[in-house]
Amino acid sequence: MIVIWTPEAEQDRLDIWDYIAADNLDAAVRMDKLFSASAGRLGAHPELGKPGRIAGTRELIPHRSYRLVYEIERETIWILTLVHTAREWPPARDRHGN
Repeated sequence: MIVIWTPEAEQDRLDIWDYIAADNLDAAVRMDKLFSASAGRLGAHPELGKPGRIAGTRELIPHRSYRLVYEIERETIWILTLVHTAREWPPARDRHGN
């Protein structure tokens, strides 16, 4: 299976990079490598994550502080978002279909 990061997920990843790199560039590099490796494992093991809180999605925790949300569509894994575990997920507006 191929793994594709949506533009939104790419932006999440960049925002996390910027936040961590502001204090520690080496830590940002390590975290980004962890995200990349975790997403890469999904290509071979798409059911690695657990069923997501939004119907049709799955969630993988690549680090105790981050949740990677994805969906499987035929032979493609779509990375939808990368969100800090302390944040409300899904956002209230998504839970109510707004």
